[in-house]
Amino acid sequence: MKLLFDQQTAEDLEFETVRSTLAELCYQDSAKSRMNSLQPYTRQGDAIRALEHASELLQIRQLEQGFPRLEFEELHTEIKRLGIHGTPLDLEGFVRLIDASRLVNDLIDFFKHHDQVYPELNSLVNQAYFTKEVIAPIEKVLDKRLQVKDDASPELLKIRQDLKSRRREINRNFEKVLRRLSKDGFLAETVEAYINDRRVLSVLSNYKRQVPGNALGASKTGAFTYIEPRENMSLNNELEMLLDDERNEIRRIFLALTNEIRTHLPLIEVYQSVLTEFDFINAKVRVALKMEASKPAIIEETMIELIDAYHPLLLIANKQVGAKTLPQSLYLDKFCRMMVISGPNAGGKSITLKTVGLLQIMVQCGLLVPCDPSSKFGWFQNILSDIGDNQSIANQLSTYSYRLKRMKYFLDVSNKRTLLLLDEFGTGSDPELGGALAEVFFETLYNCKSFGVITTHYANIKMKAARLRNAVNASMLFNSESLEPLFQLSVGQPGSSFTFEVAQINGIPNDLIEDAKTRLSANKVELDGLIAVLQKEKSEVEELNKAAVESKHEADEAKEEYEALSEHFEQRLQRQQDVIEKNNKDLTNGKRMTQFINSYRLKGSNKKLLEEVKKFIAVEKSKLITKKEQAKTKQLAKNVPSRSTVKKKKQAPKKSPKPILVGSKVRMNNGSQNGEVAEIKGEEATVLFGNFKMKVRLIELEAV
Repeated sequence: MKLLFDQQTAEDLEFETVRSTLAELCYQDSAKSRMNSLQPYTRQGDAIRALEHASELLQIRQLEQGFPRLEFEELHTEIKRLGIHGTPLDLEGFVRLIDASRLVNDLIDFFKHHDQVYPELNSLVNQAYFTKEVIAPIEKVLDKRLQVKDDASPELLKIRQDLKSRRREINRNFEKVLRRLSKDGFLAETVEAYINDRRVLSVLSNYKRQVPGNALGASKTGAFTYIEPRENMSLNNELEMLLDDERNEIRRIFLALTNEIRTHLPLIEVYQSVLTEFDFINAKVRVALKMEASKPAIIEETMIELIDAYHPLLLIANKQVGAKTLPQSLYLDKFCRMMVISGPNAGGKSITLKTVGLLQIMVQCGLLVPCDPSSKFGWFQNILSDIGDNQSIANQLSTYSYRLKRMKYFLDVSNKRTLLLLDEFGTGSDPELGGALAEVFFETLYNCKSFGVITTHYANIKMKAARLRNAVNASMLFNSESLEPLFQLSVGQPGSSFTFEVAQINGIPNDLIEDAKTRLSANKVELDGLIAVLQKEKSEVEELNKAAVESKHEADEAKEEYEALSEHFEQRLQRQQDVIEKNNKDLTNGKRMTQFINSYRLKGSNKKLLEEVKKFIAVEKSKLITKKEQAKTKQLAKNVPSRSTVKKKKQAPKKSPKPILVGSKVRMNNGSQNGEVAEIKGEEATVLFGNFKMKVRLIELEAV
């Protein structure tokens, strides 16, 4: 089914700017033209393949050092001439063929060694094949300076030898005449020049009749005349004939070479196609690098899950001036299809809406987008918008009339695969009447099961969204104290326009503001005030929650640090106590030994004393052996499970490992990062870890 994506939507969502930015980064006109007409793919599989191409080339640009430079000159002229029999290529054409063939061969060689890592890009270069049959014949004719070799043919070699001989003879004659005329003082300060590739003398006009030869011209002032010496006239004529022979022979060589190359015309056409495709993809990657984009997931289900998403053009613009860009996160699915965003003007409602629409279009065009890689994009058949003042002068339509016609179109085409992006929904007419009609439109589009992001100031639209089961209110947060927008989306409640607060900070007198309030219904003022209070309270609660989370985190860190220090000091204390006990024991034993020694000195017979000493040493030794055996027994007891444990383990059923299939969530053994199985071949699996692919043996993986 053809995707509905009209020119107005492209302009509303600034996709035209995205296209022109991409086109500027293409090297060749073919890729530029293709980029300028870039449209969302009609088939989801084509978009997924295009995203894979861009993602793989982005990975190459970030990781690989030996990837060839994707710069080349197009081969359209050469392809056209090769298609016409009897039409030779020129020197520049042969040079372009050499460059293209070398580049494609380099690409083939690169992906030959990385075919498993970058399979999609490898499939592109597989359209061609590695060969030197295009380059080899050309290199026989052209030298390293890309000039025709002297020996490109025997006839050319003879002609060039004759040319060298004539030039030597001409130069020899010229030098003789030059020396003679210099002595006579007949020559101008600049003694020679070249006229029509002929070497001539610069003779003072007063002496021109005294110099035999052919006058070929004069200076602008007429002060001197250019004369070809008579000695060289016939030689120069012969030289011209030889040069003409050279040109004819080179043309004959080029024609023969062209006929030889013509047999490779299908391959050369593939060269052009492959290199244009790589130029096209490379432009996507160059933009992706500017905005730190990545490949999100494209799923069958109709939904959008944006995580930390940025408006691409705003992000690039802010980076150039060093300004900060805030990301947005939101979720749309069949249970929450319509999001109504309200809040003050200049608070970021339109940017948020455009971010959703533009990223969805870019993804369906196969472009990488600036959001968390875990973001998910469903597939929409219709992507349509109504944003801003679209007054049609040509059709003499007012803004409101134009928007009504646009709305009629939306009502005709909307279905469950439609994404609508409606900015300032229902404006352009009487607020009360326009609001009532906008509510009817909103409910009708909702009943079509369409998806949409809608911005509005109408209270009845906010209330309708609150009552509908599959719709949700959201608001752009606003600091009610500083009266400054926070540019943050909060889902779950409508936002206040902060009309009177903003008027106050901009200097509108209070009496005028109070007078304005009296002209509104009390319910309207009360409702807007209540929303403002709720929004303020929610912001305060979110700040408190944030502070609480941070405090808990700090407390957990402090606890961990305390426990670590406590354990450390306990270990140090235990070591000190062990040292003290040992020292006390050594001291006691020392005193005992001292007593033995003193007794030994005092007693006459020491046999009995020696026996006491031996007995004491034996007892101490026995104590040491007993302690070692006890420590060993304790260690063994730790390692041997108890009977009850063994019994429990025997009784517990052994869990069989989960089978690993395509699509399974897995991780490396003893690893922490989860991935997804993309392909299984034999005992190996290709696993996606984020933006990276790895080939891993099945035995090294475990299902999670």
